[in-house]
Amino acid sequence: MNIVLVGNPNVGKSVVFNSFTGNYVTVSNYPGTTVDISKGACRIGGKKCTVIDTPGVNSLIPHSEDEKVTREILSRGGIACIVQVADAKNMRRSLVLTLELSRLGLPMVLDLNMIDEARERGTVIDVKKLSDSLGIDVVETIAVTGEGIQKLKEAVAKARVPKLNTLKDEAAHQTAGQSTMAFLKKLNLVADGLIKEAVRHSRPLRKSTSDRVGQLAIRPLTGIPILALVMLVMYLFVGKFAAGTGVDFFENTVFANHVNPFFMDMIEKGVKIGWVKELFVGDYGLITMALTYAFAIIFPIVTAFFLFFGVLEDSGYLPRLSVLSDRIFRKIGLNGRAILPMILGLGCGTMATLTARILDTKKERILVSLLLALVIPCSAQLGVIMGLLGGVSLRALVLWFLILLFVMMIVGYAASKVIPGERSIFIQEIPPIRLPQLKNIIVKTGARLKWYLKEAVPLFVVGTLILFISDRVGALKWIDHAMSPLVEHLLGLPAKATEAFIVGFLRRDYGVAGLYMLAKTGALDRIQILVSTVVITLFIPCIAQFFVTIKERGAKTAFMIGIFVFLFAFLAGGALNYSLRLLQARGIGII
Repeated sequence: MNIVLVGNPNVGKSVVFNSFTGNYVTVSNYPGTTVDISKGACRIGGKKCTVIDTPGVNSLIPHSEDEKVTREILSRGGIACIVQVADAKNMRRSLVLTLELSRLGLPMVLDLNMIDEARERGTVIDVKKLSDSLGIDVVETIAVTGEGIQKLKEAVAKARVPKLNTLKDEAAHQTAGQSTMAFLKKLNLVADGLIKEAVRHSRPLRKSTSDRVGQLAIRPLTGIPILALVMLVMYLFVGKFAAGTGVDFFENTVFANHVNPFFMDMIEKGVKIGWVKELFVGDYGLITMALTYAFAIIFPIVTAFFLFFGVLEDSGYLPRLSVLSDRIFRKIGLNGRAILPMILGLGCGTMATLTARILDTKKERILVSLLLALVIPCSAQLGVIMGLLGGVSLRALVLWFLILLFVMMIVGYAASKVIPGERSIFIQEIPPIRLPQLKNIIVKTGARLKWYLKEAVPLFVVGTLILFISDRVGALKWIDHAMSPLVEHLLGLPAKATEAFIVGFLRRDYGVAGLYMLAKTGALDRIQILVSTVVITLFIPCIAQFFVTIKERGAKTAFMIGIFVFLFAFLAGGALNYSLRLLQARGIGII
């Protein structure tokens, strides 16, 4: 049995999927999380089933790649039941999709999720009356707590094909020659009729405290100070606490005093071949460099960032950022919805590039892929940068951020004039502000750390091996010499910083970790720290993101993005270096 979960964005499909299968997928309080198709197994009514979690759709008349994927899955056949996960607070939008799904002639169950939030707003739904009108089972759930999930499974086991009455059935079908807009208007009228029959409000709707806070986060006058406060808290938690106290403990106490001495002593006694010793505990050793970077420097920082990011996701704040940022994005050929892959890029640029599918036009997807490659640091890279610049001053971190914002606006505006196409209309569902659930944050952080250990740490080892081999065969010196005009003369950095840019292509955060170590040894002054972090941020994306860009946008577009980003990063870094040195020579210090 194939059970397909379908619904509008941000209605809790992924939570229901997790409840059915026990498999964790990223669950976020904003649209666009589920881009790839997730599958899991479960038993319902004694039968083994495959549950398929689809991308969120606003209509079965597809406009974005997400909607096309969902439509294609629904048209393949072999579906035993469609479970429409609906937002119980937004019945009109949900029922319009229900009417569209009913046209497929497949067994269905309607899951009214987040029923607790609907009740808080005074919405009372007559489930039996709605079920009789639609001809299918309707179940109320609170997926995040598991309430109603067992009833939902029981309903799936006896799912029925929708049977609307004659009048509504006629209205729910598109007639020959009828325009899409006219058809959708007709569906809305039918949905309004269903709501009039089955939905009432037990008391006048009042704005709750969370509603008021949500409104404040959207308005520019109050939203910008709130954003500044959020960034300050992240700086203190990630840039100061994790990158300071956390890294000092792991690097100086755990690794310097225990882990590294233990392995160095063991290898010194047990290994007689010089190059083998160097492989493990040398300057480019798998233990003294790869594991130290991965666990002593980056691990505590990304853990703190993932925790903080999880709070932002669960709170419902991120969609408000999309509304707040719409005016800015409109100036560069995008709309506020583009903030979603940008925010996801702060977690992982590779996944964010995939998530660009939620944007409606090819132009928007190319623009976002370019900006993701150029100005958006991934979580591990951002965490280390915050720790690195946090050790200089808060002004240095703010200046770094303003430079990236300026670059995004200039490059985005220019690219929007060159890349053909139009900007799509901005429509954004705003979930309520919610109190983040500790369990959900811990589960998501654990899943992301598992990804870090599985995907990132092996690349740290590969990067160290490449450095070790390059050093042994003399290639590192040749690359250093070839890049010295750029690194030493244009950027004003020591030659050893070249290594950071080399391995930065394998893992951006690994490259920043190299700069972090140079700064800790005093090899970089304040200006060099700022210049190097700007360049490593603007530098070409990691190899995984680059390959995904090829897959999503095509090889020609990906290579053009890569070449542009490489050249722009060094030119921008050179201009910044000369500007800061000139100001310093005149006695003006801005960092």
